[in-house]
Amino acid sequence: MIRKIEKLIILAVFLVVSVCVSAQDGTYGAYSPYSVYGIGDISKEGTAYNKSKGGTGIATRNRKFINYLNPAAVTARDSLSFMADFGLVQNNTVFKQGDLKSGHNTFNIYDFVLSFPIYRSSAFMVGITPYSDVGYDFSSIETDPDIIGNTGNISYDSYGNGSVYQAFFGAGVTLWKKLSLGAEAIYYFGNLDKITKMDYTDQSYRSLNSGSELTVRGVTGKFGLQYEQELGGEVSMTIGATYRMGTNMKGYSTNFRYATQSSVTDSLRHTVDTLGARGMRFGDEIGVGIAVNGGEKWSAEFNYLRSDWRKSGFDSAPGFAVSGGSVFSSTVSQSFRAGFEIVPNRNDMRSYLKTCSYRVGAYYDQAYYKLDGNNVNSIGITFGMTLPVFQWHNGITLGVDLGQRSSNRNNMIRERYATFFIGFNIHDLWFRKIQYN
Repeated sequence: MIRKIEKLIILAVFLVVSVCVSAQDGTYGAYSPYSVYGIGDISKEGTAYNKSKGGTGIATRNRKFINYLNPAAVTARDSLSFMADFGLVQNNTVFKQGDLKSGHNTFNIYDFVLSFPIYRSSAFMVGITPYSDVGYDFSSIETDPDIIGNTGNISYDSYGNGSVYQAFFGAGVTLWKKLSLGAEAIYYFGNLDKITKMDYTDQSYRSLNSGSELTVRGVTGKFGLQYEQELGGEVSMTIGATYRMGTNMKGYSTNFRYATQSSVTDSLRHTVDTLGARGMRFGDEIGVGIAVNGGEKWSAEFNYLRSDWRKSGFDSAPGFAVSGGSVFSSTVSQSFRAGFEIVPNRNDMRSYLKTCSYRVGAYYDQAYYKLDGNNVNSIGITFGMTLPVFQWHNGITLGVDLGQRSSNRNNMIRERYATFFIGFNIHDLWFRKIQYN
């Protein structure tokens, strides 16, 4: 029976991943007008467990869940356990600028992570997750009567899509039962397309299409530590810190332009030299966190992250710079996150709801760029719970993120979003020995 359940779970994982990957063709990984700038909209990192707790995790040590926000946290586990985690996300957003309103929905897979023990107090993890997404579509029509009188109606369309992913491999070790250290190698890769179209209703004029196809890649490293200190009874405190190195990105930009008149198309393509030679750089990131834990019953955590993007080069790099509209400039990004978790009674056999984990969190994020000198900030609250399944070793995490980015002032676009996510945590499944009587 157990082996049948295992096979069903593995099959479900394969099917879900396959369907989601197939659905990516021609769709947006995420959708936001702000993704037109720089490298796009940087994703909120973490599994469903982290997301439902305000995005915290730098100081989290929970042996039931994979926590890749700090590579040192991989050591918080049972010594012989295998762990896997993957998640799905549904994002619903309403945009407002002045009197204009619109909305958009996206559905996507956002992470896939595996973790294995190495030897006693050491372990490693490997995974892939989105780093940033580009997804936007702006449309307008010509309103100048003089231009319309000479050329006829003209429509303008600017759109983009694509994602940059991060694949990572990390390992950690615990020393003296209190200090955990971890390191992680990260590989960035992806493609971003940004296209502008101008269509004439008068067939005597040529419709114009131009844009850039960006291929991005890069390698960096991340380091983390966690220190645990007992405070008395079941209460303990964990201090965590992470540092992700900045890195010069490599790749190329293929600029294209083609004009269409009736059935005749003239095209031009030109590949620009490496992006790294132009100084395009991902910012370094420092994170610190502190958590207070009441055994396996409750925990409270606060995180702060800072990343310096002022030398990113996005202001002038081909395909990344934005011409017209708001003035874009890279800056320092900051994030403040807080979360709380409670488990009424993990071992209660009479009440299933008491064995579930309940979480709440809040965050405040400042983006890595300014528009016309104005910061682009996000604020939100999160809620979630984990439903234990299969002898309480595995879990399904459900959560929601309710927030707002920017405001409807200074001609800015206000985003209000409701993000629903579900995570599947497979724990200690393949290494279990079965005894038959």
